[in-house]
Amino acid sequence: MGQYSRFESPGLSYLLEPCGSTPVFAPEYFNDDQRMIQQTAQDFILKEVVPKDAAIEAKEPGVLPGLLKQAGQLGLLSVDVPEEYGGLGGDKTTSNIVAESLVGQGSFMVGHATHTGIGTLPIVYFGTPEQKAKYLPKLATGEMIGCYGLTEAGSGSDALAAKCRATLTPDGRHWVLNGEKMFITNTGFADLATVFAKIDGEKFTGFIVEMNTPGVSSGAEEHKMGIHGSSTRSLIFEDAKIPRENLLGKEGEGHRIAFNILNLGRLKLGLACAGYCKFVLRESILYAAQRKQFGLPIAKFHAIREKLALMFARTFAVESMGYRTTGAIDARIEHIDKRAADAADRLVKAIEEFAVEASILKVAGSEALWYCADEGVQIHGGYGYIAEYAVERVYRDCRVNRIFEGTNEINRMLVPGTILKRAMKNQFDLMGAVQRIAAEAKDPARLPAPGSGPLAEEAHVVDLLKRGVLHASNYAVQRHMADLQKQQMVLMALADMMIDAYAVDSVVARSQQIFREQGPEKARIPMLLAQICLAGAQRAVRSRAEELLVNVSDDADLPGRLEELGRFFPLYRFRTNPAKLAVAEHLLERERYTLD
Repeated sequence: MGQYSRFESPGLSYLLEPCGSTPVFAPEYFNDDQRMIQQTAQDFILKEVVPKDAAIEAKEPGVLPGLLKQAGQLGLLSVDVPEEYGGLGGDKTTSNIVAESLVGQGSFMVGHATHTGIGTLPIVYFGTPEQKAKYLPKLATGEMIGCYGLTEAGSGSDALAAKCRATLTPDGRHWVLNGEKMFITNTGFADLATVFAKIDGEKFTGFIVEMNTPGVSSGAEEHKMGIHGSSTRSLIFEDAKIPRENLLGKEGEGHRIAFNILNLGRLKLGLACAGYCKFVLRESILYAAQRKQFGLPIAKFHAIREKLALMFARTFAVESMGYRTTGAIDARIEHIDKRAADAADRLVKAIEEFAVEASILKVAGSEALWYCADEGVQIHGGYGYIAEYAVERVYRDCRVNRIFEGTNEINRMLVPGTILKRAMKNQFDLMGAVQRIAAEAKDPARLPAPGSGPLAEEAHVVDLLKRGVLHASNYAVQRHMADLQKQQMVLMALADMMIDAYAVDSVVARSQQIFREQGPEKARIPMLLAQICLAGAQRAVRSRAEELLVNVSDDADLPGRLEELGRFFPLYRFRTNPAKLAVAEHLLERERYTLD
């Protein structure tokens, strides 16, 4: 039995299964190897990267790529690379542990994430054996640095509208690329690029491009709001001839590469943001403990403690969702014989299964970090606006997280859009669920009764909340039918509710597990955090659901629908103020994010 086998569950199961009915993976289950690489990554950032902060931000030649090569010597570039190609052959959880741990210098983190993610994974999952043998050993060590050419001036979120062209030479030996990619990270020092172009202007396809190829060049460095030390340039192709065998995947299937690699990138970004939330939280705790006003450290004031508590709760939620998702993916991957001919295809399908959760993590993680960074600046007051203090740079650096790997708006629309597509293909029993819920809404006696045990009331509130989300979603579908994909405000409202549902389902299930397996004392802080999350989410989801019903219901139907909806949102009588003070005190005593 593998490390993840008991955490196996289908994608989207959180919407249909009772809260806590299936075990969820969490950091409590990291093994010794994972804790070792976590410590290695943290030590590397602290001892090697942070001391070179000024040089990185000034883009001193060779500094950032040199640090990436050093990371390669420690195995921090090769977790996702199979062992037969010089990598560690690690799982998705371990890969994300590294991403979460490499925080403290945003420009390095972005360079590392680009190289190990979108710069390497296309070849890992879609490369031929010959392509893998040629490039992966060098990418694993940092001998070659990777980048990813997808975005163009006229095609950002609409990636398939790319204009970059690829044409086969008359002798059939080379592809000739022409066009320009925009905002490409690592371009200034990358050796290898995964590039997307349309063959003869029609078939969207991936290609592997060595950067020293004649006809390949880059533009000037962009002057950005944040991550000043990362290289961001345009990538230009002027009759660039690349070998025919450097086509990646199959002709016309570039979208499959692009979207699946983005899924992994979104997941990793979410957990990297969780790592940065912890960084900001620590900076804010330390500052609040020593900064005095009115004769007291500002950490004594309840207004500051509330901020710390809510930062703590949001970070806990993202961490819980993130590792729950990686554990479920790894549980699927454990069943795959990596030597089998179809192994790569099965790996991709395992990732596709959790595309919705990946989009949720991207949105939730980037917005939790934006919240924490903003509150961190506020706790610092005027000093938070001064470049000498770390929170000032985090505030600038983290803004891009809501833009790249697909904007948060695009990812929000993907959440309900993907669910509806799966339902129409009979891959997700949405109709069966909404029919059962509709019957419960009309006859409250059909609603499930609360269970017993730790957080039983909270699990019951979560289960009712999820019913409320699906019930409101059903009325939105009935109203707009096939036109729903054009109703972006409706889709984003549905997404927000589904994101909150995943968050509270994850934190309550995780806290119940800690109680059962480690006892009430170890579970005290996780349970308080789960309750804080649930109290806020229930109010937010009910408000969004009511607004949605107002917008999709006729006047005659609205009162009855609102009455039905109310049955899924019983008053949750949890006193959040004492809980916030308790978790803030816990933080201030320990001076960092920890549940212990």
